[in-house]
Amino acid sequence: MKKENGKKKHILVVSQYFYPEQFRINDMCQEWIKRGYKVTVLTGIPNYPQGKFYTGYGYIKKRQETWEGINVIRIPLIPRGKNALGLVLNYFSFLVSGFFWNLVTNVDADYVFIFGISPLTQALIGTRYAKRHSIPCCLYVQDLWPENVESVTGIHNEFVLRPIGKMMNSIYRDCSILFATSESMVKKIQERVFENKDKILFWPQYSEEFYDILPKCTLPDMKENESYKIIYTGNIGYAQGLEILPKIARKLKNAAVRCEFYIIGDGRYKETLYLDIKNRDVEDMFFLLGKKQPEEIPKYMAVCDAAFLSFADEPIYEMTIPAKLQSYMACGMPILAVAKGETKRIIERAECGIAIENSDIDQVFLAIQNMVKDASLKKEIHGKRAREYCEIHFNKRKLMDYFDDVIKNQEKIHD
Repeated sequence: MKKENGKKKHILVVSQYFYPEQFRINDMCQEWIKRGYKVTVLTGIPNYPQGKFYTGYGYIKKRQETWEGINVIRIPLIPRGKNALGLVLNYFSFLVSGFFWNLVTNVDADYVFIFGISPLTQALIGTRYAKRHSIPCCLYVQDLWPENVESVTGIHNEFVLRPIGKMMNSIYRDCSILFATSESMVKKIQERVFENKDKILFWPQYSEEFYDILPKCTLPDMKENESYKIIYTGNIGYAQGLEILPKIARKLKNAAVRCEFYIIGDGRYKETLYLDIKNRDVEDMFFLLGKKQPEEIPKYMAVCDAAFLSFADEPIYEMTIPAKLQSYMACGMPILAVAKGETKRIIERAECGIAIENSDIDQVFLAIQNMVKDASLKKEIHGKRAREYCEIHFNKRKLMDYFDDVIKNQEKIHD
């Protein structure tokens, strides 16, 4: 996309996380480059989810680089570490660095796009830049604050939550467009935006094009046997509610149901999860494969029978559609979910698996038993439905075309 003078339209992306950290914003930026935009990403030094800087990166290493045609600027932050204090310092340090960056930057952008996952304090960097340069600012809301803060930290004190709520009201007010990943989120944000509610738009996440149905193959870190194989991919955090898996595994083992769980990813809960697996004597049923490149994931799904996702039992997650859901569906996986709200509704609409509202071990156990009975039929039918639904509702080209249309309308408003 080009300006009238022939120069490319320039998007400044503000995202605390970016490549080599694995987030969908990486693919979005690559797509904008293909569509003729110039893209600059303001991000931090990569440290998610391990809590320490990636090899080759640091306060004086690779602070500016070009990746896939994208100009990447990395401002200093404190690595998130493994505890709550480290996480707070990580969030706050990125915000402070962004404040000083705003004072000295010579980046000349036409739009600001904020990838709105936690911490949403990062949005203040983007809205400040947009104000100073009088350009449109888009916020892609993936997490809701203060609701997420309350859920993750367990803090319910109004003296803490009220200022966060006021901050979000200010951020929402200062943005030209607010994208939200679910219809429930749109409604929730509308409660905070008292004027111009039409600027809040539903824009679900898409599945990257490398997520596809692949033929079954032999993988060195996966067993070749007759066990029913369930895969989980993504962050291994406290919000994901994965503590249910060792309990289910113990019940399956007692009932002599041949089932294995393959977990790809990393996160703050991984060590605790492993200890629970060990304490329940189900180590032979779990394979923690660590991090993989996103492009590798489809071949692992191809040798598994179903994909699992879950959330901690908190109201906020009823409004959330996790990015892994689209990935699972694109790979034609039957889905077993312990989730309510939006996620459950999509699985039921697509008729592509089983969604259980509560963390009821007996219900999940029975669901797995049912899926094991005819694994090949379940994958053929449910997997096909998942893929078809994904093509209609989470198609990358359609959703990125929609962004282009919204941007064009913003240009008319600002002309």
